[in-house]
Order: sequence, then C-alpha cells, then structure tokens
Amino acid sequence: MTALTTPGPAPAGPSSRLRRAAADGWTMTRRNMAHLARSPEEIGIYFSLPILFVLVFGYVFGSGMTVPDGGGYREFLLPGVFVMTMLYGMGATATAVASDVRRGVADRFRSMPVARSALLTGRGTADLFRALLEMVLLLGCGLLVGWQWHRGAGPALLAVALVLLLRVAVTWVGIWLGLMVADPDLVGVIVFPLAFPLTAVSNVFVAPELMPGWLGTVAEWNPLSSTAAAARELFGNPGTGGESWIAQHPLVPAVVWPVLLIAVFAPPAVRRYQRLSR
Repeated sequence: MTALTTPGPAPAGPSSRLRRAAADGWTMTRRNMAHLARSPEEIGIYFSLPILFVLVFGYVFGSGMTVPDGGGYREFLLPGVFVMTMLYGMGATATAVASDVRRGVADRFRSMPVARSALLTGRGTADLFRALLEMVLLLGCGLLVGWQWHRGAGPALLAVALVLLLRVAVTWVGIWLGLMVADPDLVGVIVFPLAFPLTAVSNVFVAPELMPGWLGTVAEWNPLSSTAAAARELFGNPGTGGESWIAQHPLVPAVVWPVLLIAVFAPPAVRRYQRLSR
C-alpha cells in the first residue's frame, strides 16, 4: 500500500514577500503613530522652536531684516522655517530609533515572523505622516502671521512636496544616527550641534547675497538653502534673487540634494540594521 504524502506549503514568491513586507511595514507605522498620539507633548516640544523663531525673527528682529528683492520679511522667513522644522525632526527620528535599539525592540521583532525591513520602513513612513501633520500646522501658523502663497495651488503643493522630500532624506540620516549611537540621550546631544550650523549658514533667516562672499557661497550650496529657495520661488515669496547658477535654478538642487542624502545614508543604515538583527 502506497503512503500518501501531503505537499508542504509552496515557497513564497517575490510578490508574496513584498506584500508581507508592506503589510508588516504598515503595522509598524501604526505602532509608531500610536506612540505619537499618546505623547502629544512631543509634538509641542518640536513645534516650540520654529514658532519661537517665527515670533522672534518675524516680529522682534524682522523690522531690521532686509530682503534683497523687497517684500515682507515674514513672507521670506516662513519657507525657511518650514525647511528648518523638517531638519530638526531628524532628532525625533534618531531618538526613537536609538530607543528601539536600546530597549531590544529590534531583537524582539527578530524572533517574530515579521519582515526585517518593517522596522525601518515603518519608522520612515510614520515620520513622513508626522512631517505632513507638521506642515499643515505650520502652514496654518504662517497664514495667521500674514504669510501666503501667490502662485496657485499647484506650485504650492509642489513646494510642500519638495519640503517633505527633504524630510525623507533627513529621516534616513536620523535612522543612521540612531542605529550607530543607540543611546537616546546621547543622540539628542549630537543632533543639535549638527543641525544648528546647517540652519545658521543657510538662507533660512538671511539671504546669502547679504553675507560675506565666501560665507554666502557656502550658504547657497547648503541643502536647506536649496529647498528653501525652491519653496520661495514656487510659493511666490520674496528672496529668490541672486546671480549664481544655483540661485537661478533652485529646483534642480532641491531635488538632487535629498536624493543624494538618501543614497549616502540609506544603504549604511540598512547594513547597520541588518548587523544588529543577526
């Protein structure tokens, strides 16, 4: 009598693995968003700095600030504040990733039937949703202080998309930092000294044309300056002057810089995470 054998489950194909990774990534995204919903004070902390800069620079120092091509200083300032907020969000990303590593979350998920990519994709997607929420609130804040866009909804949405693209890039920088340091307290100390010079030597608060020659050149080639200049041009805000090539074509570096940052930091972040997950 011949014994009957039951065939085992068919091996998962690439499409099945991709669907599973997407589903697990979405689960991690909801986990991270739930943590944020339970800690609304975290959003308040990260919003206090850009709102403070709007009030101090826009109302206290704004009367003494000059915009090269004329126009109100607050309209010049707000796109820079949008960009600055995206940069400082890197601190929240790095701290959250370092906290997950320190508390052994990566090790726990490694022992579960969860796609290994889910922890990183979930973090990146959750931070993008968070950035979108921040942009909505900042746009509302800008409208309250007299800022507005002048070139229609299409260019304004493209400007917001460029700002969010920069946020995706700095998210990968934050993920890499969080995986390398793996200490939430230390990461918080490291991020500010990295972010502050990038903000100061940029066109966020002052146009590069008003800086000393060499410093203005450095500021023009700052990734933050590229995104801020492109956003000002698309919003129709003042401060898009300048005779250099990069000042005349801000949309190109506003795309190239974030893509370059992702290409530089995403692969080592993934490799670091894979080593931690073994």
